[in-house]
Amino acid sequence: MYELIQAGEQTYYIQCPAKIGIYRANDREVYLIDSGGDKDAGRKVKKILDQNGWVLKGILNTHSNADHIGGNRYLQQQYQCKVFAEGIEGAFTKHPLLEPSFLYGGFPFQELRHKFLMAAESDVSSFRDADFPQEIEIIPLPGHFFDMVGFRTPDGVVFLADCLSSPATLEKYQLSFIYDVAAYLKTLDMVKEMQAKLFVPSHAEAVEDIRPLAELNQKKVYEIAERIKDICREPLSFDGILQRVFEVYGLTMTYEQYVLIGSTLRSYLAWMKDAGEIEGFFENNMLLWRSGGAH
Repeated sequence: MYELIQAGEQTYYIQCPAKIGIYRANDREVYLIDSGGDKDAGRKVKKILDQNGWVLKGILNTHSNADHIGGNRYLQQQYQCKVFAEGIEGAFTKHPLLEPSFLYGGFPFQELRHKFLMAAESDVSSFRDADFPQEIEIIPLPGHFFDMVGFRTPDGVVFLADCLSSPATLEKYQLSFIYDVAAYLKTLDMVKEMQAKLFVPSHAEAVEDIRPLAELNQKKVYEIAERIKDICREPLSFDGILQRVFEVYGLTMTYEQYVLIGSTLRSYLAWMKDAGEIEGFFENNMLLWRSGGAH
């Protein structure tokens, strides 16, 4: 773990739970793509940089999930470097309480206020900042999270953040976190057509041909949607549907899983309601869902 792997002439990644990219701008100066899950990850990154005689010039964040920005604060303090993030992702990075608040739908109780859902805060600069490395291409990848992006380095390596899960992850957890299902499917359509020397997803193996993995992730979305429609043949509340989803996929409920899969389920219900495949209605002051569209 935390092995440095060369992906291109100027591009590397660190093999860790959420892969960290390194772009070497010159012999001495480097930029990170994401920073790992916490201060300890930041320390391990610094050790790798020191071993190679590299100085960190900046951190490019793909999105604001805690496992991608958790090392920001430590590294920013060590190198006085800028952290680059845009839009809602920038706001969540600067104000990390927003992530568990968004997931829970209110002020998060103590068991949700920890490093896995709430990173240490860090100062943020826009992608439009003069110090952002202009030679790196920004690739919008909405769907998994609000304004998630990927990055293409000059030597043809593309970092795809969290828009893809590995086959093993899909098999184990079934439901990958998705904020906007329609946007996510469009992103995967775009990714399937992309060309690169190497693709580096954060939570899957680096590959030269990304299309099969993108198709697998798309197939899983449609499979889950069909399963939700089947569950909703009888009217159910949100918590009733969530319970059935956990039963069907053999998952175990925890506070973290409740908010992560619960938020994803709400996104599926919104997508399917907008498409007319599921309807919501009120009965005895309770919102219920059933498949088949309006009655």
